[in-house]
Amino acid sequence: MINRDTIEEVKNRIDIVDVISDFITLKKSGQNYKALSPFSSEKTPSFYVVPNKGIFKDFSSGKGGDAFTFVMEHEKMTYVEAIRYLAKKYGVEIQEEKVSDEFQAQQSERESLYILMNFAKEFYKDKLIHSEEGQSIGLSYFRERGFTDRTIQKFELGYALDGWEHFSKEAIQKGYNKDLLEKTGLVVKRDDGSSYDRFRGRVIFPVHSLPGKVIAFGARMLGKDKNQPKYINSPETDIYHKSNVLYGLYQAKNAIRQFDNCYLVEGYTDVISMHQADVENVVASSGTALTEEQIKLIRRFTENVTVLFDGDAAGIKAALRGIDMILHGGLNVRVLLFPDNEDPDSFSRKVGTTEFQKYLKENTKDFVSFKADLFAKEAAGDPIKKAASIKEIVTSISLIPDPVKRSVYIQETSQLLKIAEPVLLTELNKILIQERKKQDKDKSTRAQEEMPMESGPVAEVEAPVRIDAQARVQFQEKECIRLLLNYSDVKLEDEALSVFLLNELNDVQFVDANYKKIFDDFLQAAENNQHIDSKFFIENGTTEIRQIVASLITVKREVSPHWADKHKIFISKDADELDKKALSNVRYFKYRLVQLWVEENKEKLKLTSDELEIDDLLDKQIALKSAEAALAEELGIVVGKY
Repeated sequence: MINRDTIEEVKNRIDIVDVISDFITLKKSGQNYKALSPFSSEKTPSFYVVPNKGIFKDFSSGKGGDAFTFVMEHEKMTYVEAIRYLAKKYGVEIQEEKVSDEFQAQQSERESLYILMNFAKEFYKDKLIHSEEGQSIGLSYFRERGFTDRTIQKFELGYALDGWEHFSKEAIQKGYNKDLLEKTGLVVKRDDGSSYDRFRGRVIFPVHSLPGKVIAFGARMLGKDKNQPKYINSPETDIYHKSNVLYGLYQAKNAIRQFDNCYLVEGYTDVISMHQADVENVVASSGTALTEEQIKLIRRFTENVTVLFDGDAAGIKAALRGIDMILHGGLNVRVLLFPDNEDPDSFSRKVGTTEFQKYLKENTKDFVSFKADLFAKEAAGDPIKKAASIKEIVTSISLIPDPVKRSVYIQETSQLLKIAEPVLLTELNKILIQERKKQDKDKSTRAQEEMPMESGPVAEVEAPVRIDAQARVQFQEKECIRLLLNYSDVKLEDEALSVFLLNELNDVQFVDANYKKIFDDFLQAAENNQHIDSKFFIENGTTEIRQIVASLITVKREVSPHWADKHKIFISKDADELDKKALSNVRYFKYRLVQLWVEENKEKLKLTSDELEIDDLLDKQIALKSAEAALAEELGIVVGKY
């Protein structure tokens, strides 16, 4: 078990902006930072980081918390795994306390998978450099590709010896569990119960997660056995889902941010060769068709993608499929095709670094120009094919979510193909309307499928008025907690805000369980002469409470400090009228609570036929209405008669 001092040391060194920037690109917004949500699809940034409070809040998904919470949510880590990751990042030596065998047995299997994958990486690296077979076959292959020692180390390349059990025997000898070896996909189990190494006689390309942990391997065959695939890859595991991973993103993310562009290629060696040519903002889809999840990954770091493809027919078809997916994902797309029989790897080695970089700059095209040139060759002299090609281009434009960008591309297409803009707009609108109808039909079909086949007993539905009354109480509860979290230490006229709110509301029964828990914790701390604030709940609260607290202490929009001087419009802040806001909240809280009790009492009156109970309820209703009127008078509210 990691001791408390280590955890505190990690917390003291953490910079939440630095931590989150490893996964997404943050942009300064006043005193805070914002970005597109990494947890959901959105067009407008609603993910905020508040450095001075050490928290993040994602208003799109509702997630929120501190740096530990973010790493746990984003990387699906346990708390202990998050501590280990952040300790490594900030160079904190982990001190562990002795734990029971039972506790050790309960350790996360995911963590064990990461440890085993790291062991495998080191094993393959060692065999590449220190075995005769690795040097003569694997290292020779990398040298032929022009990979330097620095590049080999940067991508942690390795070699798997040509034998059935070299790796598995070493792993078992080192104490690794055989079942775990199978779960990582490093070892394959036969029908008779025996097993063998998945990777044999191949060069190894480790696949890294965004934080840099090895989660899978790709392996290339160097012989000419036609019965064996050229590449084999790790199967999907608890820590590796290929549709969510881009090869080289761990090494490329900083360069992608720097150049605000991401080159997208097909294979491992393409990525590595481009690094050799000093082009580091490059990733690959690792031999799989491009997925929506991979496009979202790129969008965290840039909105600009340049797709690089081989100059053959297969490469062109792949480019067309990829372009449409990327456009649909809301990214800006440019395309570059290499000469026939060339790919980024071969071409960069052929022409050298300077010429390669020059070729990239001078030969990229926007997707409209690319498609227009491509279809012009196919449709030369054939008006029917030309019309079909124009529809293809407009169909691609229709996939762009942003209407302004669609309009710009329609104008460009009109000028490039010499087709009247209204004609293109008409075609575009047809496609958009058809797509909208299809979506509406799909929604309708899903709704019908989700309807129950048989109708059971109809549940009693609460009266809308009571629901409204409860919602109003919860709003005041939320405001009370917001004030406590943000201003508990601020002095009002005679006492601290927290003292005032706790004294005024300590006998009030909260409706929302989470708000009640936060209020009770403040109350208990005050009774014990202890001080707690938002940080206490971020570190100790449940996931739900951490998200609530992060939301209540995060300001989405800030007023410019020059707003009042420039426009003569003055917007009051909490701090300007805190005493009034605290008093108003208490009064409204009690008023809304009495209104809720009035509604609940009315419901009881409707349901009872007992005369004695009716008399008691009527007396209670009169008392409640009287209390409601008194509170309303204090607030300047006119109460209607019931």
